[in-house]
Amino acid sequence: MSSRTKFAVVMTSTCLVALLLLGGVVTKSSAADDAAASGASVYKHLAVYSEVLSRIKSEYVEEPDMSNVTLGALNGLLESIDPYASYLNAEQYKEYQKNFDAYKGDVGLVLAKKFGYVTVISSIPGSPAAEAGLTTGDMLESIKGIATRDMPIAFARLLLKGAPGSTIELSVLRRKPEPQKLTLTRVAIAVPAIESKMMPENVGYIKVPAMSPAKSTEVAAAVAALTKQGAKRLLLDLRYCASGSAEDGIDLANLFLDKGTITYTQGQKSPKKTFEADAKKDVSALPLVILVNRGTASGAELAAAALAGNKRATLVGERTYGDASILKPITMDDGSAIILSIAKYYTPEGKSIQDNGVTPETLVADTESEAEVEEETDGAPAPAKKPSTEDMILKKGLEVVMKKG
Repeated sequence: MSSRTKFAVVMTSTCLVALLLLGGVVTKSSAADDAAASGASVYKHLAVYSEVLSRIKSEYVEEPDMSNVTLGALNGLLESIDPYASYLNAEQYKEYQKNFDAYKGDVGLVLAKKFGYVTVISSIPGSPAAEAGLTTGDMLESIKGIATRDMPIAFARLLLKGAPGSTIELSVLRRKPEPQKLTLTRVAIAVPAIESKMMPENVGYIKVPAMSPAKSTEVAAAVAALTKQGAKRLLLDLRYCASGSAEDGIDLANLFLDKGTITYTQGQKSPKKTFEADAKKDVSALPLVILVNRGTASGAELAAAALAGNKRATLVGERTYGDASILKPITMDDGSAIILSIAKYYTPEGKSIQDNGVTPETLVADTESEAEVEEETDGAPAPAKKPSTEDMILKKGLEVVMKKG
């Protein structure tokens, strides 16, 4: 079966399952009458789905592998509602439970799903992935020779892990027509230290390349040192910072807040839980500007959202990626499992970070995002644009922070 026909089969089944889910959701009601109607609607969609699958099996140009069609439909369905969700069959889930925390080597990628493919949110600075130039928006076409279309994101993360020193082959779709083949050597990933320095006009600059539980302590120490050197304003650079947890982001935000809501979580079966700022953890009242881009995710974008929402900081740059939820594995009777977001993190204003990302007040395109863009002219690719050497987001951030205080 060609890749095009496979895609057609998978997308057909995916759409039908999505309709099934939608039918169940839109007709849901607490009233008994509506509940009965909802049940009837679900069964109606199930009947349509079953009939279409039967037609595909009996009348398609060649007999498809129905297990692959179903697997593609399930993963397509999950991706349509949650780009961080996964369906693992019994064998995959067993391997995931056994080996995910056992492997000490990795390549340093932060991943999501997009258009059915495993997609790079960011790569940890200094990691094998970063050294190979993998960045936000790159798609992994295959891992170890296994196609990633409809691959569960959790299984992709598992495949990337292994013993330090071992190698792994990737096929990457970037901004060029043909996939790029890469061989990366796994290492024990070390979270890079923060960078801090004094800039002109008494601006203290702090760059957080990746999040971890220790980063808030490092940032607090850097703020104290810069203040001692005479900093009157602060510039916090969170671009391409996508690793770490939501808790790390809460701790980072609290360094600059003495009151107010940092974030809250809520889900269909998860009661609202609010995280308030602790005045004892506040270390600075200096004017603050935060730099973000499309590679800012998870704890970093949560911190940015909290500080912007409390009018404590001004954001400059690009809309952040949108990755902030609580994931939970839910096992099925056959030993398979879905790993699903059961609650999302929200901004102080009540917007889901995962659904909306965080949009800066001052929008500036990242220089790197405009590099290597290729356009077709009469069927031939145009030469890639040369990247600018000027950091436009940093430049604008300095302009904005200079107007503060």
